[in-house]
Amino acid sequence: MNEATSLFRLLGDEARLRILRLLEKERLNVSELTSILGIAQPGVSRHLRLLKEGGLVEEERDRGWTYYRLARVQGPLARTWEVLRLQIRTLEGTGDDARLQEILRHREEDFTHERGLVPGKSWAAWARALGHLVPAVRVADLGCGEGLLAIEAARWASRVVAVDVSETALQRAREIARSKGARSILWKKGDIEDLPLESASVDVALLSQALHHAREPLRAIREAVRILAPGGKLLLLDLKAHREKWVTKLGDRWLGFDEASLRKMMREVGLVDIRLEIGARKRGDPFQVIVASGTKAR
Repeated sequence: MNEATSLFRLLGDEARLRILRLLEKERLNVSELTSILGIAQPGVSRHLRLLKEGGLVEEERDRGWTYYRLARVQGPLARTWEVLRLQIRTLEGTGDDARLQEILRHREEDFTHERGLVPGKSWAAWARALGHLVPAVRVADLGCGEGLLAIEAARWASRVVAVDVSETALQRAREIARSKGARSILWKKGDIEDLPLESASVDVALLSQALHHAREPLRAIREAVRILAPGGKLLLLDLKAHREKWVTKLGDRWLGFDEASLRKMMREVGLVDIRLEIGARKRGDPFQVIVASGTKAR
């Protein structure tokens, strides 16, 4: 009776049920669980400790990381646990599942696989190598957030201006830029739908994961084209249309865009030589990225 009481007490917490449901699908570490659950790391660690003490999860070391997975319950409650485990699998957790897929995608893009790490491979290194092929153009990063893309562009651009509506994000971006020695970026507070930049003042306008935050996406694209010099390029990365409504809690106003509507908006503002393609695909991942570009007519 005491063991049964302890088991049901463990399961009487929503966060622990979410953890068990996730570990049913994939082994995860504390940092990954923190990102998925939106719970502070000490809280996640406490829940994992209780589940481990209760015999429901176990640790596994792999390449310096500690992962957690469901344990095989032994003893008189084994059959009871298997019944409960089947019920936990059926619990609704759409948001958790979507964030889990993002975690798995990040793992894959960090170049880990069944044989372990692949030394030397790096998306950042490849991006910087491609920058060697780009002429020294004037770049605007619109909706720059913490400025990581602007900082990378500063390695090859002749001038970079980064715009964001959030003073908090800009302050964080300045701190990151200073830590990386990027001092040639002009940071400006402003809305991507009403840019504080002169017309025809840049050669490349970047809208990376910013359009789905806009009140009027068409207006944001029109503003990006306005600041482009004739012959300049708009490079746009954003989410393909999806059904994950929980992202509105993150400030998303739009659940992505389908290719047809994005192409229509780009044509409407006068862009030519429009190209669209889908970024990396992963089965089961509700989020895909559309990569789009267009040229301002001369």
